[in-house]
Amino acid sequence: MGEYHIIGGRRLSGELAVHGSKNAILPILAACVLNAGENCLTNCPNISDTRYTIDILKEIGCTVKHEGDTITVNSAMANEFEISEKLVRKMRSSIIFLGSLLARFGAAKISYPGGCVLGLRPIDQHLKGLRQLGAQIEDEDGFLNCTAKRLVGADISLDFPSVGATENIMLAATLADGTTTITNAAREPEIVDLAMFLNSKGADITDAGEATIKIRGVAKLHDAEHRIMPDRIVAGTYLTAAAMTKGDITLINVSSDNISPVIAKLTEAGCIISTKGNHIHLVAPPKLRAIQLKTAPHPGFPTDLQPQFTAMLSVADGISIVEETVFEARNKHIYELSRMGANILQVNNNRTSIIEGMPHLTGNNVISHDLRGGAALILAGLAADGKTIVSPSDHVVRGYESIEVDLRSLGANIVYAN
Repeated sequence: MGEYHIIGGRRLSGELAVHGSKNAILPILAACVLNAGENCLTNCPNISDTRYTIDILKEIGCTVKHEGDTITVNSAMANEFEISEKLVRKMRSSIIFLGSLLARFGAAKISYPGGCVLGLRPIDQHLKGLRQLGAQIEDEDGFLNCTAKRLVGADISLDFPSVGATENIMLAATLADGTTTITNAAREPEIVDLAMFLNSKGADITDAGEATIKIRGVAKLHDAEHRIMPDRIVAGTYLTAAAMTKGDITLINVSSDNISPVIAKLTEAGCIISTKGNHIHLVAPPKLRAIQLKTAPHPGFPTDLQPQFTAMLSVADGISIVEETVFEARNKHIYELSRMGANILQVNNNRTSIIEGMPHLTGNNVISHDLRGGAALILAGLAADGKTIVSPSDHVVRGYESIEVDLRSLGANIVYAN
């Protein structure tokens, strides 16, 4: 477990390429199991969650080559449908293998997943959808034992537009008999990226990115190549870092359409933002303005950028209100920000934060409780007076590829220490 040492007060400037998306690559890696062949993925982020997913693929019998930002998966010899508890508990996204294993082998056995503790985060919508496709699922001493002699298309309506549930159902339905319709489906860009990959393998998926998705089952899939989409949360994190430090940065390899709610809120806070092709240019104002925001499933403001914006608004001019509607336990970073001098009042069972912007924050030793909260504390350190130490690093490296290297390239004084 390492830690980040930050000396604040430096203005970020320069150009930076955004790496591939964490939330896109994980279900796409799981989808590599479906065709019993070889798939080549490029623009892959070198993060711990990618490596954990590769470990799962190897455990079930796949051959995996990881060179630079390219990952080649050959699942022809995969012959195991049970994933060890040790690997599953390292990250919540391991649950996404349920759909692909059921479609490939007609069986899957997996323990309840781990990952960041952000609240209840139930998987009932995953299980509901898979059961409607014909899976039998039993809870045996903390393990989900799933079997399906035959998956059959169904009309599935989700109670909440869960990204993971939508992905699991898509994976399973791709090889099911007949047509599956997912109503109230997640609309995140990562859903579109998964559908593009599956369709390139011979799947028949339409309207991904809309509230209703249709999957017509096919008999088999073939090999494919695919480039992972840019990470919109990483892009939003670095834009927020520049805003907090009165910076002037240009991001490349990023889609402005995928982060339009973020751009809108940064503009509302006083930033000047221009976009051209896959470039986003941000110039921060001398003083940020207070704003109000409320998280929501896409196309609303992403919950994964709420902690970073909370850190930013702690040095904005005026009173900001931030409402978290997705994860009830997302706000562990707020106590740590308060230790750095942020003035934040939590109400509504800690789901709403009333933030009085302060002239500056003060460096301190703070604890990272989860992935995005850890990133928020690093950003706070960039804008603080003095030295900040953020530890442990194991949450942050799940979603950011060498965040300290990226920030240093923009002029930040930050080092990673073991």
